[in-house]
Amino acid sequence: MQQEKAERITITLPPEMLSSIKQKVKSGSYGSTSELIREAMRLWQKKEEEHDARLDLIRTRLEKSKTSGKPVPIEEAFSKIEELHKRKMKGNI
Repeated sequence: MQQEKAERITITLPPEMLSSIKQKVKSGSYGSTSELIREAMRLWQKKEEEHDARLDLIRTRLEKSKTSGKPVPIEEAFSKIEELHKRKMKGNI
């Protein structure tokens, strides 16, 4: 497997972020600032992938919901929800 060539970039960070990075490297948690930034990017990419997967799941569920069963008017749906809530608050559920 051929590894892609790394490219050097320059970033600007607020002093408190830079201080945090330097402390982590100094403590030995990371070997270098580059290592820490790469780890941060991997976590960000994972978060983005998970976010996209959740959106896809929501879209799929909405599409399935749209085609299943008989539609219920919104006023009727909210009325039923209010009634269930009232009964639950009274302890009747």
